[in-house]
Amino acid sequence: MRYISTRGHAPVLSFEEAMLTGLARDGGLYVPESWPQMTAGQIADLAGAPYEEVAYRVMRPFIGDAFTDDEFRGAIARAYAGFRSEARVPLAQYAPGRFLAELHHGPTLAFKDVAMQLIGQLFDLALTRAGKRVTIVGATSGDTGSAAIEAFRGLSSVDVFILYPHGRVSEVQRRQMTTPVEDNVHAIAVEGDFDDCQARVKDMFNDFAFRDAVNLAAVNSINWARVLAQTVYFFTTAVALGAPHRAVSFSVPTGNFGDIFAGYVAKRMGLPVERLIVATNLNDILHRTIESGSYRKEGVHPSISPSMDIQVSSNFERLLFDLYDREGDAVSRLMDELRAGGGFTLSQGALSRLRAEFDSARASEEETKATIATMFEQNEMVICPHTAVGVHAADAVHGSRRTPVVSLATAHAAKFPDAVEEACGQRPGLPVHMADLYERPERVQVVANDLATLETLIKDTRT
Repeated sequence: MRYISTRGHAPVLSFEEAMLTGLARDGGLYVPESWPQMTAGQIADLAGAPYEEVAYRVMRPFIGDAFTDDEFRGAIARAYAGFRSEARVPLAQYAPGRFLAELHHGPTLAFKDVAMQLIGQLFDLALTRAGKRVTIVGATSGDTGSAAIEAFRGLSSVDVFILYPHGRVSEVQRRQMTTPVEDNVHAIAVEGDFDDCQARVKDMFNDFAFRDAVNLAAVNSINWARVLAQTVYFFTTAVALGAPHRAVSFSVPTGNFGDIFAGYVAKRMGLPVERLIVATNLNDILHRTIESGSYRKEGVHPSISPSMDIQVSSNFERLLFDLYDREGDAVSRLMDELRAGGGFTLSQGALSRLRAEFDSARASEEETKATIATMFEQNEMVICPHTAVGVHAADAVHGSRRTPVVSLATAHAAKFPDAVEEACGQRPGLPVHMADLYERPERVQVVANDLATLETLIKDTRT
């Protein structure tokens, strides 16, 4: 399996090279040269298999010879050993034909753990074998950062620097990033929004002198391995509901488009996914794009679902690559328009293809709160605001269709206690292993939204 850039002008890489590289040198994102296929029989054979076995079978075709079978199986086993559900991603039904896929049973209570715990293991295997050390820099709107720090803390092969928007994440999200004591992990609060953080990370990758000097790597959803690991739970969930003999739809709360792109990958591999529903909060650039064909930034507005407060959805570029027949130059032109003018317009053919695969809906703050309240009143389920956005979108779009629809429950409600309590009157508590989180000392640096300042800080702070 080889990996190519969405912009068509970067070296073709192996899986291990693409994983360790992150952003391509032409500014694009790496994707597989082709989509591996699973037959209906192979998908049916996943029924009843442990999550780890499904992960192995789904991901193995993408790995190539990067790891032996034993190495890969061992990494998967270690990655999910600390999850607090034997199912890893259990299903919960809340209405006829309506389900939640609970993605928050990992160590930091968010769906990012499902991928990040595995990436930590794979990075450590590859770097230890090669005798290398890398500097991981990531941007987070809340959950990616804590999941990355948890996955890499204490590892001898990496330094980790996580940029997050100062004052724009929940207190639990912040403390999960700022309280680890290991010397190789660092939280940096950037005076700006998530898009600023994400832009600075991309700037660092495009500063080749800095990139090479610190051996830069990425674990944001720009890293292909992140998307690949997330593809697995679309398979486990769909098979539990009758796939391949029955189609399933998914409603995915998303800002950076990585999680729902993983569902698209699963569909390309042969999973019978009827509809992929893009669920957005008031920062609704993806919903507006599907409705109008115009992708245009309108500023980031703080919300009670902060992990979705994004206007530049990096992984949308991977979908654009397919929508434009994998023509890298076409994608490059769109990205140039976005950078220069704040947006672009899809061709009619690309828009038709987009709508053939995806639906979308927007949840206002009031609708998000109302959904949290309704889920508690009718089902005694306490859900986080992001999950509520997904549930709202499922109801708004899916209507009375008979196909089951799964909303991805992306985070534990305890990560957003104030918003949840205001909505439904219940204050969710942290699990036992995090009960003292508010008492732990914090370690963080607040930094201006300035590339040179950030690069100097990272160079001077590496262990």
